[in-house]
Amino acid sequence: MATYASAAARILDSATKAGADYADVQFWTIRTEGLFVRNGDVVNASDDRSLGYAVRALVAGSWGFYGSDRMADADLDRSAVAATAIARSGSKIADRIPAVTPTNKTIATWQTPFTKDPESVSLGERAAHLLGVEKSMHVAPNVAVGYAYMNLWTTSKEFYSTTGSSIQQTLRQAGAGCGASAIGKDKDAQTRGGPGDFGLFQGGGYEVIDAANLAALAPEYGREAVILADAPALSSGVTDLLLDGSVLNLQMHESIGHPLELDRSLGWEANFSGISWATPDKVGKLKYGSDLLNIYCDNAMPQGMATVGYDDEAVKPERVPLIEHGVLRAFLSSRDTAAQVGLPQTASTRAQDWASVPMVRMTNIGLEPHEGTLESIIADTKDGVLVSGMRSWSIDDHRLNFQFGPQIGYEIKNGKRGKIYKQPTYTGITPQFWGSLDRVGGQSEFRVWGTANCGKGEPEQSGKTTHACSVARFRNVKMGVKADA
Repeated sequence: MATYASAAARILDSATKAGADYADVQFWTIRTEGLFVRNGDVVNASDDRSLGYAVRALVAGSWGFYGSDRMADADLDRSAVAATAIARSGSKIADRIPAVTPTNKTIATWQTPFTKDPESVSLGERAAHLLGVEKSMHVAPNVAVGYAYMNLWTTSKEFYSTTGSSIQQTLRQAGAGCGASAIGKDKDAQTRGGPGDFGLFQGGGYEVIDAANLAALAPEYGREAVILADAPALSSGVTDLLLDGSVLNLQMHESIGHPLELDRSLGWEANFSGISWATPDKVGKLKYGSDLLNIYCDNAMPQGMATVGYDDEAVKPERVPLIEHGVLRAFLSSRDTAAQVGLPQTASTRAQDWASVPMVRMTNIGLEPHEGTLESIIADTKDGVLVSGMRSWSIDDHRLNFQFGPQIGYEIKNGKRGKIYKQPTYTGITPQFWGSLDRVGGQSEFRVWGTANCGKGEPEQSGKTTHACSVARFRNVKMGVKADA
């Protein structure tokens, strides 16, 4: 139901009278719930709510933005006039790139599908679940720390524009994770946790918390933390590398998702987040990886953290190939950036809240599954290392040179798992690394992995992203750390 239609009409009328060629406004109602337990105690329980609106105005091809949580009529007028004034000041810049004037009129409602309402699970039930999970990780006296958490987000948005658009959306996301830290005989501390890089984050309701399956995973995380505490570090060398989904999804995030944000590729993010080695002039020519590398953007993906009916500039999502058989085809884009280079729109314009300007974000990307299971790929590997979980990572400001430090490494010899190693670091250069991809798991291994706190922008915004994938193998990767490191 449209709650803010009359307030929106006032804002749009005020912006038009102030000289805006086009204007839109989006009202946000945000609820964020969090629960965190550690070593038998609930150390954080939060339920935060926020209400505000974001006005965008366009004057002579220049955008202006103004966000406010003040709802009196005079404040609505002031916000509209301020956004228009900012746009007008920008129009005086001689070498600016003119924006595209939206012309679409969209009347729609949309909500994230979900099967279990978080309201049906009390705070006490949630805490009891996490406390039970955390307790089960203490499998030995040297497990010093156990933790478990869950987060739920509910965001209602109402978008209105001077072209007559009226879009109501309710977005839901959730996530949960757990981990244990154990102390070894040499006082070394090692942590094992998950699922995924930090937890399972997806679009949906409380069923996402259930799907994280923490109660089943937690004792194994505790056991592996104990093993890691006294395990040898993986020595340096070159070997075949198997990434399970917990690592592969973050590898996609850092070395594919971010470099394919079109504003970054065009140099607009250089001051804060860097640029990209991949540029629009290389579309159709650049060999990003092997023939098995098929990456797409789909912001209507079921369970995606960035799945919406429409993005924050009222663009409807469509599935767009970004890399086909290793060749660059498109970028994550906004209406303006796509028009600048003549590439498809991907409905990837997002803001973190009503106080933040919408910009190009990594949204939902996926790696097309191929064939085989993790176990069949292990059986097909003569000499390699399987890694899981995430400990640390870094990548340069061109998104080329990177180093990833998973939590745990499993030796593979003649198709079977062997020793367990701690600190299984690997390094690479983006096109060479993805060029060494020679196995991608099948549909049975495919999972929608999400990240709840992707940082970008100045001032920084936190975005929700998804990187759906199965498992993969890479040939001849530089791995390990020096024995004395």
